[in-house]
Order: sequence, then structure tokens, then C-alpha cells
Amino acid sequence: MKSITLLGILFAILGGFALIFQGFSYTRQKQIFNVGSIHATREDTTHIPISPLLGGLALLGGTALVVIGARQKA
Repeated sequence: MKSITLLGILFAILGGFALIFQGFSYTRQKQIFNVGSIHATREDTTHIPISPLLGGLALLGGTALVVIGARQKA
């Protein structure tokens, strides 16, 4: 398979995920204090938004790369 086609498939998949999930979240544990046998931690959850416009552009660009890759001669 051609590299441009593989790149197009990758962009299309990532664009679809960006449209469906509209971002991703991750959780971090932060230690507040540690005194002897007493420990306190806090979990911080952060959401990183991804614009639907960016996801749509990646999906359209990936589809275009797949079409261009299919039309090129081997």
C-alpha cells in the first residue's frame, strides 16, 4: 500500500475520533502532604478539547489523500 494512502487512512481515523470524542481527559495524582504515616493526595482531571472544525478538516484531508493515493499509478 502506498504511503500517501496510509497517511490518509491515519488522518481519517484521527479526524473521526476527534469528531466523536471532541477531546480527551487525563488524571494526575498530586501529593498534598506526607507526614509520617499520614498521606494525602489529590486527583486532578484535566480535559483537553479538540475543535470539531479540526476533526472535520482532518477527516476531509484524510479522505482526499486516500483518493489521491488510489488514483496514482504504482
